[in-house]
Amino acid sequence: MKKILLTALMMLMGAVANAGFYGTGLCGYPQYDCITVASGQNWENMFPDPQQLDIVQRINRTYNPLWVGKVIAVPKNLAYINMLDVAPFPLKIPDENQKEIIVDQDKLAWGAYDGQGNLVKWGPISSGRDRCPDANRSCRTLTGIFRVFSKENEKCTSDVFPIGKGGAKMPYCMFFHKGFALHGSTDIPGIRASHGCVRMFIDDAKWLNHDFVELSSERNNFMGTVVIVRPINDSEKI
Repeated sequence: MKKILLTALMMLMGAVANAGFYGTGLCGYPQYDCITVASGQNWENMFPDPQQLDIVQRINRTYNPLWVGKVIAVPKNLAYINMLDVAPFPLKIPDENQKEIIVDQDKLAWGAYDGQGNLVKWGPISSGRDRCPDANRSCRTLTGIFRVFSKENEKCTSDVFPIGKGGAKMPYCMFFHKGFALHGSTDIPGIRASHGCVRMFIDDAKWLNHDFVELSSERNNFMGTVVIVRPINDSEKI
């Protein structure tokens, strides 16, 4: 009897621990198998193929270290797909003759469109949480249409966080409104968890910073790359 109760308790604890994570929410879809991480497993030994690992991490909106009991969603056709096959954005949007970055907080994802409206790349995000205990206020990411006006390299840091001293790492930051920025982070947990900025995989932030985002210049009529941050609960679910 004790063994049954212990097993039930462990299952309940696992369910609570996984509640709210993006990948867990995909478990009801037929195109995914959901795997519970066992002792000794990590991203690399579960998915030794780098391309497949990248796809699974993007689908689950996290590359944080795995823990025992963590549930991850894996496409059943993983061996036959690429990153754009599982994009949470349309591959083509109306041609606006300008680059756009769309940030979808419901889908926990960003998408980069070229001037012809083609989706070039996408990746996971973690935007602002509802409330930050350390700041005692809402930390939701500002929504609307903006333009990148400043960007820095891998040494970019926050002037505000941690509260009282600053210095939080924001590699490859790209500011789009006051202190709000897109930037790389080692902590992309599969939920909204930031102080208001849009966190993303570090390599994604580097690519956007170096190869996609443009600052104001004569070449683009003095208008930086567009950033569209969609409101929460204002997008289609995949």
